[in-house]
Amino acid sequence: MNKSLENIQNIYFIGIGGIGMSALARYFKFLGKNVAGYDKTPSQITTDLISLGIPIHFEDGVDYIPEVFLRKENTLIVYTPAIPKDHKEFVYVLENDFLIKKRAEVLGIITKDIYTLAVAGTHGKTTTTAILAHLLKESGAKVTAFLGGISENYQSNLILEGNEVVVVEADEFDRSFLQLYPDIAAVTSMDADHLDIYKKANALEESFVEFSAKAKDHLLVRNGLPLSGITFGIEDDSDYCIQDIKIDNGTYIFDLKTPDKLIKDLHLNLPGKHNLLNAITAFAIAMLYGSPTESLAKALFSFKGVQRRFSYQIKTEDLIYIDDYAHHPTEINALHQAVREMHPNKKVLAVFQPHLYSRTKDFASDFAQSLEQFDELFLLDIYPARELPIKGVTSQWLLDMIDTEEKKLVNKDSLIKTIRSSDPQVIVTIGAGDIGEEVNKIKEALLI
Repeated sequence: MNKSLENIQNIYFIGIGGIGMSALARYFKFLGKNVAGYDKTPSQITTDLISLGIPIHFEDGVDYIPEVFLRKENTLIVYTPAIPKDHKEFVYVLENDFLIKKRAEVLGIITKDIYTLAVAGTHGKTTTTAILAHLLKESGAKVTAFLGGISENYQSNLILEGNEVVVVEADEFDRSFLQLYPDIAAVTSMDADHLDIYKKANALEESFVEFSAKAKDHLLVRNGLPLSGITFGIEDDSDYCIQDIKIDNGTYIFDLKTPDKLIKDLHLNLPGKHNLLNAITAFAIAMLYGSPTESLAKALFSFKGVQRRFSYQIKTEDLIYIDDYAHHPTEINALHQAVREMHPNKKVLAVFQPHLYSRTKDFASDFAQSLEQFDELFLLDIYPARELPIKGVTSQWLLDMIDTEEKKLVNKDSLIKTIRSSDPQVIVTIGAGDIGEEVNKIKEALLI
């Protein structure tokens, strides 16, 4: 525990149900701190936190905050940038001079004194950190890992084995990753995103350059990115290079050329070329950290994936149902590639919920091109998250750009009925909004 947090006994989270926030809440609860929080809506994450003894309320009001957390002298308030600035509880703690930190600042404090492995990138970082944490744990490292998704191996977004090394997802949103202190860092991708924050793509690029300069020991970068470091890639001239890829019954089998050896017949049970890159990034970081190769190869084979990242919900001869968190055109393209590679010549229905008005507006034509690759498309309303509507930016506006015959707008209330009236062989639900809360209902309805 960092000395600056030692005197803190009470930690209150505004936005505790977020994936990154909830991992910190679990961490501090494990350390014996008093933890409580607010979130806008109940979810599986808040249910799990409540079951750990963490009080959570869903009404915005100071009266709902447990009394112990209103004692300023030993309380820390952690908030997410997604909280609106007029949030009553947030305004109260600001006006009353509480100790307040963003989630990223708290991660920075935790990582300052522990050897830190940080994965950044506009796509791929959640799966890469989950693989890396699994590789380290399985090869004997005393690792603490803060994940941006729920690991299927551990059914958690937090791994707590010890404080020899910490694994963190380095989030570029709001320039959060500049608060971290990485010893080994990786950058998986730098596509334009979060233009509501950065305004211009080159500003995003500059922040990645700044993050990369923070790596004390090693920097790994995807081959072709405008950064200098140890490179990784597929069938190219990278320092860590995937070669001789085969697919056997949904499993990738491949060789890895490293700067000093060739590792043969690695197995990965995740579909999609993007996941091969995620796996090799994690493998290279673990090797640079000093983990034994034999243990890593075995651990990679046993990695089960991350919830809502190409998660098979139904896998039968007659029907495949996959759920995925993709919310950017590049991610949807990667998802489409993986679906077609694993399930060729099958009719694919995509159900997509756009995430953010600004992202939909900024990448509308790219979204149209990525979504029209599917055989049939159901489009839900835009999930606003932290945003107010933008005039003219609607799902109907996006749908009109998509050049495919079988497409329609669907209301969430009638989604299951509409899916059941269709005849696809593969169904994919896609998006980062509350579509994730519908997955179990859809699965149950399809299994009837």
